[in-house]
Amino acid sequence: MANLQAIRYSRGKLEVLDQLKLPHEHHYDEVSTSEEAFDSIKSMRVRGAPAIAIVAALGHGVELHNGSCTASSSEETISYIESRLDYLKQSRPTAVDLTNAITHLKNTVRSIDAQNNGTVGRDAIISAYVAAAEEIFRKDTETNLSIGEHGSKWLLENAPTKSADGKVSVLTHCNTGSLATSGHGTALGIIRSLHSGGHLHHAFCTETRPYNQGSRLTAFELVYEGIPSTLITDSMAGALFATKKTEKNIAAVIVGADRVVRNGDTANKIGTYALAVLAKYHGVKFIVAAPTTSIDLQTETGAGIKIEERKAEELTQITGAVVGKDGKVDVTRTERVATAHQGIAVWNPAFDVTPAELIDAVVTERGVVVKGADGVFDFKDIMPERWANVVGK
Repeated sequence: MANLQAIRYSRGKLEVLDQLKLPHEHHYDEVSTSEEAFDSIKSMRVRGAPAIAIVAALGHGVELHNGSCTASSSEETISYIESRLDYLKQSRPTAVDLTNAITHLKNTVRSIDAQNNGTVGRDAIISAYVAAAEEIFRKDTETNLSIGEHGSKWLLENAPTKSADGKVSVLTHCNTGSLATSGHGTALGIIRSLHSGGHLHHAFCTETRPYNQGSRLTAFELVYEGIPSTLITDSMAGALFATKKTEKNIAAVIVGADRVVRNGDTANKIGTYALAVLAKYHGVKFIVAAPTTSIDLQTETGAGIKIEERKAEELTQITGAVVGKDGKVDVTRTERVATAHQGIAVWNPAFDVTPAELIDAVVTERGVVVKGADGVFDFKDIMPERWANVVGK
């Protein structure tokens, strides 16, 4: 069975899987401009912090490769690239991967220009940009595989409960798999690694209201790959821990992250904070899976994270494929229906912030970070250069 791919890329051509049509239909949108990349991200046809950064970087790379930049000097070329990246940065403000990718790409083009005293020329700058964007894409898969390896090993060593044959069950929230990354995934990557190693008893996934990334996407990935799994609504997690923790050997909640700040506070899909509280009460490990690109050392605590708020209709309406009287899904027909009074006021934050004190481990591609004796996460050892540049020695 072919691996799921949210992003298909060859130099000069980018295709993005329209995740709004999943799980009933596979359709790829061709993205050839920054505007199309912006719209794909903003509309959530592509989502997941790593995938957002990749689509933004490659989307601009495709238009550059295809001749969008008509600047005559290196400085004008850099100015054009930076203006397009600044535009793309506004598509989803909470996920720090996008900001980090944009900063890296800006530094790349500035660096090659400086190394050549401003004489490098437009084509060389564009080539450097495209190569850097492609490297972001390539490295993400390596990163995810490492997160899966580190996370599964740590959980098996620290699981509060296991079955007689050493297997564990886990709960995950939102979608953090191949559809949210270049492949394998972060939190779902850990689950994949547990499963492939023969150590997973069962995976539970939440529905993840209001956008249903869990029921539409994670459930789809789990079934697609034959991983033993069960879907629950968000509000069932407490009951699951209370009644099934011992029977199912539920050892951990594993989530991804849109942003982990310096003290370990973590912004992730709305509902994550509630799961962390429930996990703490029930003695279930709470694990954040995050590449180092998702770690924001500039922001000291979660209070500094800007939380995106989305439109009211995501709570008061829902769109889906029509189920016929015979029980079959008709992918050619979709309907939008009201699920609440259309006049009700709505508060719809896309993310919440889980305090570091509720998190047991942050799993990165460079290893697992746990709290010290002082109860504080310290990311200095896994990212010493960035730490020195931002925080100091």
